[in-house]
Amino acid sequence: MSTRDDHPGADGQSAPPTLGLGTWQHDDHERCVESVRTALEVGYRHVDTAQAYGNEAAVGEGIAAADVGREDVFLATKVWIDRLSPEEVRDSTAASLDRLGVDSVECLYVHWPAGDYDPEATLSAFAALREQGRIEHIGVSNFTPDLLEAARAAIDAPIAVNQVEMHPLLQQADLREYCEDAGIDLVAYSPLARGKIFEVDVLTDIADAHDASAAQVSLAWLRAKGVAAIPKATGRDHIADNRASLDLALTDDEVEHVDAIDRTERLVHPDFAPDAW
Repeated sequence: MSTRDDHPGADGQSAPPTLGLGTWQHDDHERCVESVRTALEVGYRHVDTAQAYGNEAAVGEGIAAADVGREDVFLATKVWIDRLSPEEVRDSTAASLDRLGVDSVECLYVHWPAGDYDPEATLSAFAALREQGRIEHIGVSNFTPDLLEAARAAIDAPIAVNQVEMHPLLQQADLREYCEDAGIDLVAYSPLARGKIFEVDVLTDIADAHDASAAQVSLAWLRAKGVAAIPKATGRDHIADNRASLDLALTDDEVEHVDAIDRTERLVHPDFAPDAW
């Protein structure tokens, strides 16, 4: 996988930095501004939002307030399911950029393959935005391998990123294999399983052995799998704790112990999720 911490790469193309700040359900404007600013100032370079989160303006203010250049930030947002017709993609993206206070974003995602989503029509509109320099990468979210196949066949431009729920309790092995073969970066949302990882003995035992947190172990495991992660965090302590996961290197045996967790717990499952999800 091409996921990396430096941004941009030597080839001038950016991949999602390994660790980012997720902002789902971060709907207190001032706290969101402060969390984004804090995350950037402690070293994050990847910030994720979405039209549906209602916080793009706060995310933009947080980026502007941080002592970090805009060119150093991998910024991503997502188009909601009722705005996926070509005209709505164009207009809603323009509104997103306005709320964010930027001329372009590094990644624009199809939030879910639902609602007005049509592979050729929707993704052709994304490709047009890419040609116009409004977005750098075309991303999709919550796509299965079959949906990725259809998306890749629909347009000539590359599908660069797929963002999905992923954590030690939902390891997505088949999807990881598909994306690695296809050269698609993976970004994990809810990478701490919405707190459930703190109840898993394998993770807490590894954490104790490293004088680390179970959150750091989960994030380090994802990194070992070549997957970027965007945990939500609001306070400085949690933001810094997640950032410290970049200093944690799991042994091969520890990665295998996490791999062996025999649980499949999907925590985000709206009624419009794709079939065979």
